Amino acid sequence: MQTQHSEYGKGLFFGVICYLTWGLFPLYWKMLDHVSAVEILCHRIVWSCVFMVVFFLGIRKLRLKQYLTSAKQYWGLLFTGCLMTLNWGLYIWAINNSYIVESSLGYYINPLFSILFANLFLKEKLNKAQKIAIFFALVGVVYFTVDYGRFPIISLVLATSFAIYGLMKKKMKIDATAALTVETLWMMPVALGYVVYLVWTDGSALNTLHIPTILLLVGAGVVTALPLLWFGKAAERIPLSTLGFLQYFSPTLQLLLGVLLYGEQFTNSHIVCFSCIWLGLIIYSVDIVRTVRKKKITSSN
Repeated sequence: MQTQHSEYGKGLFFGVICYLTWGLFPLYWKMLDHVSAVEILCHRIVWSCVFMVVFFLGIRKLRLKQYLTSAKQYWGLLFTGCLMTLNWGLYIWAINNSYIVESSLGYYINPLFSILFANLFLKEKLNKAQKIAIFFALVGVVYFTVDYGRFPIISLVLATSFAIYGLMKKKMKIDATAALTVETLWMMPVALGYVVYLVWTDGSALNTLHIPTILLLVGAGVVTALPLLWFGKAAERIPLSTLGFLQYFSPTLQLLLGVLLYGEQFTNSHIVCFSCIWLGLIIYSVDIVRTVRKKKITSSN
């Protein structure tokens, strides 16, 4: 029992620092808004791969084969690698094209998608509070679409892709560092090829020899890999629904940055939509607190 509590505590710690870091990502990508989103994405993949290979094979001195025991796992990581690439690319584009508020909406919706997917694919039963929370999220998205006149495609793609990513990592039960290493290795050839092509045609940010830009592009590997490692370690130790709950930190920081620092619009449609989702999340949060308290009382008895 004590070991379980210790592992749960570690999972919470990794989850919190992961989502706080992600919440501050707009500050980092905004410093690269003079570089195309595709080039940033490719550098992000390349340098993340380099970081992971050095960390996993060099520092830990372990072999991937001891964690990956079947072809199914390799192909599963190709799928999660594609999801990761889609999520990364769209998020970078959204940040640098002044859609920080809409991207934050996506990451507010994501926890509720995680709850829904946990019910559909992991057989984690939905209680009344969770059903109500998902209902309010649906109402908020529908209202925004009708009143604002535009379907929040960025929000929903970000939410869906990351919820499926978390679900797959939960089901595969593979060491977080090994999984991320293979995911970036899968994506590496195309990303590196595109970077080389840009350099060859004199269309890369690297050709400018602007040192701060180069350092930021290289550093993208570290700032990307570390939170994903933390996410993977959290996913191994705590329920997917709890992991979704922790994600509130990230979109809250993003929303504040988008509105207060970068001056993005926060219309009446946004207010109603976000309010519905916030209400759903509050209901779900209260339910989690009650559940945790009941478990503590039961275990103490």
